[in-house]
Amino acid sequence: MLPLLIHMQRTLQDSIKVNDKNRFDIESLGTAEYKSPLQLSTVKGNRVFNFVGESDKLVLDLTMEHYNKCLNNGEVPACMEKAGPRQNLFFDAKNTKAAIVTCGGLCPGINNVIRGVVMALHYFYDVKRIIGIPYGYEGLNPESGHEFVELTPDKVKDIHQFGGTFLGSSRGAQDVSVMVDTLEKNNIDMLFAIGGDGTLKGVNAIGEEIKKRNAKISVVGIPKTIDNDIDLIDESFGYETAFDVASPILRDAHNEATGAYNGISIVKLMGRDSGFIAASAALAMPVVNFVLIPEMDFTLEGDYGFLKFLERRLEQKKHAVIVVAEGAGQQLFKDKHRVKDASGNIKHEDIGLLLKEKIAEYFKGKSASVTIKYIDPSYIVRSAPANSSDSVYCGRLAYHAVHGAMAGKTKFVACKVNNKYVYVPIAEVTKKRKKIDLEGEFWFSVLQSTGQPFSLGQ
Repeated sequence: MLPLLIHMQRTLQDSIKVNDKNRFDIESLGTAEYKSPLQLSTVKGNRVFNFVGESDKLVLDLTMEHYNKCLNNGEVPACMEKAGPRQNLFFDAKNTKAAIVTCGGLCPGINNVIRGVVMALHYFYDVKRIIGIPYGYEGLNPESGHEFVELTPDKVKDIHQFGGTFLGSSRGAQDVSVMVDTLEKNNIDMLFAIGGDGTLKGVNAIGEEIKKRNAKISVVGIPKTIDNDIDLIDESFGYETAFDVASPILRDAHNEATGAYNGISIVKLMGRDSGFIAASAALAMPVVNFVLIPEMDFTLEGDYGFLKFLERRLEQKKHAVIVVAEGAGQQLFKDKHRVKDASGNIKHEDIGLLLKEKIAEYFKGKSASVTIKYIDPSYIVRSAPANSSDSVYCGRLAYHAVHGAMAGKTKFVACKVNNKYVYVPIAEVTKKRKKIDLEGEFWFSVLQSTGQPFSLGQ
């Protein structure tokens, strides 16, 4: 009976069709020939952490529906490589030189990641040559005149206590060929790029140019966006700190609103294309009555428009707190100019000021006057140091990024998916931006907390 079962299992495996074949395969620079200096185990049960094998995979879609679909169709589900230290390394640590660059807008936790990468390279793998690229990708263009910064454990040991970025940042693209020339001329073996969508696309392009030249340089992305809008991953570092810092601001905005008859507080939070910060801050500090995000369409006028619901709220409670993401309501600007910043992102009109203006106009001449306070704490929020939870997260992302790079993996991001640390190709996380699902439980929780209707004017 046992041989028959084994035969049936092998027959089934042979007939399986691979779903999304190679979609999540991580590129490698070559054969890993050096033994890791980490004293880890290869045997389970001895109470020592095990090296992660190349065959260790994690399934992307955990739903029963997808499981049954794969089972019925004879497909292998899409899987991602488990992150962690490998037994064999591609780079010889004593001859390895690493570089770190930070790009784009500020975000809590950048310095934690820089520190984590330096400490992991130095103490885990004995890599002594680590440099910081100043002011983003500009620092990889010699014409910018920025000098590299030598990074040592002593130099970065305290930077996690501060917000911003120790290395400086910038926006905008640089010539890919020039940047790779700089990496090669400075004998850099691995580049860690900390940044969002544009940064990740940039480092992927650097990886493509490196591949064309048949050079052996690993490029690694550590996803950073305060808006939490990177696709596939559970959340980006700094996002939790962002709504944590925003929460007491909402509390104080509520105090302002209740301190006046028909008081209205409008708080604008970051969120160019996705409203995660606004939504999470409202859940964390449940004194908010309306949350307006880029994912939702809403109108101001009409019996079912926002202003009418605001008026009803004031009639009942005599105060209101409104949280609006910076990218919300852009359809309300009739003469919108499509101006882009250096990163290619469309510069949004100020929805907070528009709401303040329209609310004032609406209640002008009505029997009850209103008092409006407009608060924009965006730059305070993004410049804050990471909280304890984000600090832990940043360190673990940094360690996993280093483990992958030392093994010779390239053009990947270290991230968390389904609450597990994995390696995902950069190309997969930059295909689209992650947005709030208006039919999902998360947004429903926001509606339950605020009491606002499912739609405003639709």
